[in-house]
Amino acid sequence: MHMNVAPHLLTEDRAEYERVLDDALSTAHARPELAGVGSRLTVAQLRAMTLNATALVTSAAASEYDHFVKVREQNRASVGVRDPDAHDRLGTGSGAGVVAIVTVMVPVLAGAAAVIFLLVGAVLHALAPTVAFGATLLTAGLVFGSLAAAGLLCAAAGLLVTALRNSPVEVSTGGPPAAPDDELSRAREAWRLALLERGILPFLRDALAATPPDPTGP
Repeated sequence: MHMNVAPHLLTEDRAEYERVLDDALSTAHARPELAGVGSRLTVAQLRAMTLNATALVTSAAASEYDHFVKVREQNRASVGVRDPDAHDRLGTGSGAGVVAIVTVMVPVLAGAAAVIFLLVGAVLHALAPTVAFGATLLTAGLVFGSLAAAGLLCAAAGLLVTALRNSPVEVSTGGPPAAPDDELSRAREAWRLALLERGILPFLRDALAATPPDPTGP
């Protein structure tokens, strides 16, 4: 059977509500006011009744819950403001990729051209020392070799700059950044305590008191 979530209880907090309820039921044997668990109502029956009465139970801790939700939203908003460069990194990724490809391809192509020119020029110069074309190819090979070396240096410098730019940024662990998380934890615990003490336990106690003992029970 599908049970509706209380209007003032967000769906993401439904699991937390059920955890508090399960904790209360698991420790019912240690609570004198819940001594009727098992003889009057079973744990499964009490759990189903409390889940069906979510709106009533959670209303007892409505003020604490509203404060918890408010602090959580403020915390999420502050986290979003502190990371404004995520979109920028996505937007500039394609341009940086093109630059990286060009930086890598230039020394590779220049090196290949240098090798070809030097080999052909050396062969021509050996076969026909008087032919000027062989010397020209050797000169071109040396030029492309210098270009390849310069390209390798630029590529190394680019990789170093990229590594430094993409290195993890140290986040300060001082007082101000940690305060929202501390306040959020306190607000959550205050809601859980109020939900347990003013909502779940009184509901379970009243449900047990309104149910006569089962004569066929243990």
